[in-house]
Amino acid sequence: MIRINKYILITIMMVLISGLSFSQQRAVSYNLPELLSSGKLSTTNREASQLAVKKNGIKISSKAGEGVIWLNDVKFSNGIIELDVKGKNVEQQSFVGVAFHGLEDTKTFDVIYLRPFNFKAEEPVKRSHSMQYASHPDYPWPVLREKFSGKYESALAPAPDPNEWFHVRIEVNYSEVKTFINGSATPSLVVTKLNERKNGILGLWVGNNSDGDFANLKITYSDKN
Repeated sequence: MIRINKYILITIMMVLISGLSFSQQRAVSYNLPELLSSGKLSTTNREASQLAVKKNGIKISSKAGEGVIWLNDVKFSNGIIELDVKGKNVEQQSFVGVAFHGLEDTKTFDVIYLRPFNFKAEEPVKRSHSMQYASHPDYPWPVLREKFSGKYESALAPAPDPNEWFHVRIEVNYSEVKTFINGSATPSLVVTKLNERKNGILGLWVGNNSDGDFANLKITYSDKN
């Protein structure tokens, strides 16, 4: 009888722990066009407009240099960032991703981004450059590729259509960052952050001479620091 009670007690404890973990997470969906129209998005070297094809999506304009559309009053630490993204199959003109753990100077941040024009490239080396992690300004992609070849970028398998929407899920659990594409149970890229920042501002990122479409943004916040 004592043994049965012990097992029951263990089961109750596991249920309570599971419930506590669930209560520590908070999921928020963001309507990007509404944030844009209400002045709750800030721009760095870009302009944003509402998409006609997706009611809760925005388009970021193309321009030389990198650009970010920041979400005002949103601070992200640990948790999950999910969204739909659409680039294009044009060489060196489609870099789309998410900036996070940024500072207010808008120049210091981590970023996970994709190069759709490499998704289905014939050359294996180009395909291996489909997804990239970088930490600006100290560790941009050229530095990482030179010093840590293949460690902070990867191919995608299966590779999405470079001209169509694809789903991105970024899981941040300091100091580890995992990125999943199109609902895959296996991460396409797993990296350890290259800085000690545990939180910061968050935005939608595009690279040099790139535009991009973004929609269905949802952030699951974790209370874990």
